[in-house]
Amino acid sequence: MKDKILTKYSDCPIKRSKSIIGSRWKPIIIYALRNRKMRFGQLHAIIGDVSAKVFAQCLKELEAEEIILRETYTDTQVHVEYSLTSKGEGLVPIIVSLLQWEWNNYEVTPV
Repeated sequence: MKDKILTKYSDCPIKRSKSIIGSRWKPIIIYALRNRKMRFGQLHAIIGDVSAKVFAQCLKELEAEEIILRETYTDTQVHVEYSLTSKGEGLVPIIVSLLQWEWNNYEVTPV
């Protein structure tokens, strides 16, 4: 960590990280993409209780942060697939650690 005193809260690296993994749906999206590419419909079906509009916005924000990659294919039928970038893959162990902390401290069933 840098040896500099943060003069403003807006300079805090935790604030930026929280905007990525602190939202309701983004860590779930990252976790769902940890092993494979998925189409919008597949990913949305796994995530569940989120409107298509909010879900699409989360995907756009993750793409803008270079956490996920959106690839368009024009084979026989146009389709889009999402996958993690190397930056996104770096978040997977953090999310897994959060899950393990949850499992160790609360009565929940592991995913």
